[in-house]
Amino acid sequence: MQFSAMETLMIALLVLGTGQWLVHRISILSRLNMPEPVVGGLLATIIVTGLQIGGVSLTFDESMKVPSMLFFFGAVGLAADFRLLRQGGWAMLLFAVLVIVLVALQDLAGVGMAKLMGLEPYYGLIGGSVTMTGGHGTGAAWASVFEKDFGLTGVSELAAASATFGLVFGALLGGPLAMFLIRRYRIAAPAHGAADDDAAYDKAERPHPISAGSVIRILMLLSVGVVVGKVAAEEFASVFRLPTFVWVLFVCILLGNTARRLWRVNDATIDVVGNTALGIFLAITLMSLQLLQLVDLALPMLAMLVGQVLLALAFITFVTFRLMGRNYDSAVLCAGHCGFAMGATPTAVANIQAVTQHHGPSPLAFIIVPVVGGFIVDIANATIIQTFVSVLSG
Repeated sequence: MQFSAMETLMIALLVLGTGQWLVHRISILSRLNMPEPVVGGLLATIIVTGLQIGGVSLTFDESMKVPSMLFFFGAVGLAADFRLLRQGGWAMLLFAVLVIVLVALQDLAGVGMAKLMGLEPYYGLIGGSVTMTGGHGTGAAWASVFEKDFGLTGVSELAAASATFGLVFGALLGGPLAMFLIRRYRIAAPAHGAADDDAAYDKAERPHPISAGSVIRILMLLSVGVVVGKVAAEEFASVFRLPTFVWVLFVCILLGNTARRLWRVNDATIDVVGNTALGIFLAITLMSLQLLQLVDLALPMLAMLVGQVLLALAFITFVTFRLMGRNYDSAVLCAGHCGFAMGATPTAVANIQAVTQHHGPSPLAFIIVPVVGGFIVDIANATIIQTFVSVLSG
């Protein structure tokens, strides 16, 4: 059974709606901060795989997948407001360096474990920062690159499974790790006024109202960024071998920061447009997965992912916590670091919210984690992954 582009879009939106309904109805999914597109998409994957086992094959038109992916990464670029970097000061700079170091270690460990298990080293990148730090969006994007350029099979399925594995553990372990550090070192939250905490939270989180005009302006910027990024990827292919979505990311960073000097850029609109694009991209990607191709790679990848979780926990506990000051703010930052080192920025924010609700406010964490996790980590991750790809293929 083959579906057209519009039929595929309709099913993808139904998958997204189902994911929303499940997350709101099943409390454990909400507490783990599971993304609605992933929940609905994985359910769709199971149904499609069951039909395939029963002899019914479903084929979806994936023509809207790449544009959705490019719009998502373009939105990440537009959200990269360089002015926010000044608010965190030296602590933000140090935390960003620690995050980048862990990203590189994830890829080193992944490639090393893949070679030990007799797999192509690119599978190590999928089990490394591509999905651990990058999450589902980055995982699916790089999976398509590995499949197209290097002929690997089952990469999309592995990327989805690995990102979900990381997301669950990032949500499960972030809060308990911070609470362990707080109790182990007997540290307490410093005194903060409620107004100070609210102000810090407002700068990082509180959105402005969304209007038709703001949506049009963001779509305009994204369209320009996607087109210019695609042209740049083609023109510079012989000089800089970067995937198209990385070019789109960088172009939109420039566009977004230029636009902020001309008019007020509505970050809430960027979030809505970007998350909608990501939802459609993930739904179509997960609907089209072929889980039966994973059988031979399941156990090696599971071992690799467990190793990545242990690496992240060790680094965050013994390096991030100590270098960030061994105080309450550093413990909260560890919860955030755990969130996006094994999941995504929303998981990181949910982790620090859970810790501060129990132990007291940390305005510094509410400034640093959204900024570093929102765009610094994505830029660094894309650069490090591309470096590893160039070395491995070169």
